[in-house]
Amino acid sequence: MHAIDPGALMGPLWTLLAYVALGWLAARRLAVDPRPVATLLIYLIAPLTFFRALILGGPTPDYLLLTLATFATASLLAMVVGRLARGRFAPQEAALLAFSAGTGNTGYFGLPLALVLLPPEGVTLYLFCVLGVTLYEFTVGFYLSARGRFSVAQSLAKIVRLPLVYAFLAALLASGLGLEVPEAVLEGMAVFPATYTLLGMMIIGMTLGRVNIREVDPRFIGACVAIRYGLWPLLALAAVLGLQALIPLSPELVLAILLLGVVPMAANVVVVAMELGSAPAKGALAVLITTLAAPLLIPLYLGLMMPLVGIR
Repeated sequence: MHAIDPGALMGPLWTLLAYVALGWLAARRLAVDPRPVATLLIYLIAPLTFFRALILGGPTPDYLLLTLATFATASLLAMVVGRLARGRFAPQEAALLAFSAGTGNTGYFGLPLALVLLPPEGVTLYLFCVLGVTLYEFTVGFYLSARGRFSVAQSLAKIVRLPLVYAFLAALLASGLGLEVPEAVLEGMAVFPATYTLLGMMIIGMTLGRVNIREVDPRFIGACVAIRYGLWPLLALAAVLGLQALIPLSPELVLAILLLGVVPMAANVVVVAMELGSAPAKGALAVLITTLAAPLLIPLYLGLMMPLVGIR
């Protein structure tokens, strides 16, 4: 483990912002509609990306326990925030705030940082934590977002149609039965993670290209930023300290958990909001603000927390 170099964040940041700018240009100059892109991400690209990651990661009971723990944490936090947001925000905004509370940009932004800071074993631990967050996004999180506009039955029906859950189960079944996915198939699927990142960030720019100044909501954006950069770092630190008091944790797992707590808001906030028609413009503004703040806040947070958990 070594000190956080702020310069290490600049490459991933500028790449992601360039993708956002491309999305903005596509919406403003080419009149590209982001809704079909959101549908493509949710129903095709995300499931295939998720399936490939699980197959290559070689799920074990210990790794899947990390996935289950992050899934349960994200779901519980989202439900608590959703309950608190009712009556304080409009239904669609409260639903979007609840969804965003349970997730973060653990993949597009967090993974490049994990590759810089962690050895291969640590990156694997981080990836299985990320899988739990992703599974939350397309199950409990999607349901909470849908409830901003749809009934319980309609929301559950939308979840049943989501292929990512079935991709997760198929990967576990293949691993449990010892089935080998042909190497040619895995190589053919290698394009999907990069495509997922590119389109996921571009859809933020596409949405921003349609934002009207009247849609800027400081109260909603402030709540999103407070949860992502106020509550989540404290939650990650408390989780590490609590676990260290009970069981020994490797430095790699400790830093992986801390990383989950300091990444910016998830681009999937916009993707899901676009698919459900739940205030995507407000979500896009909040995601952009937290992403711009990341190069300043991530080194600061990790620099403060790492000594507290015994990492020098």
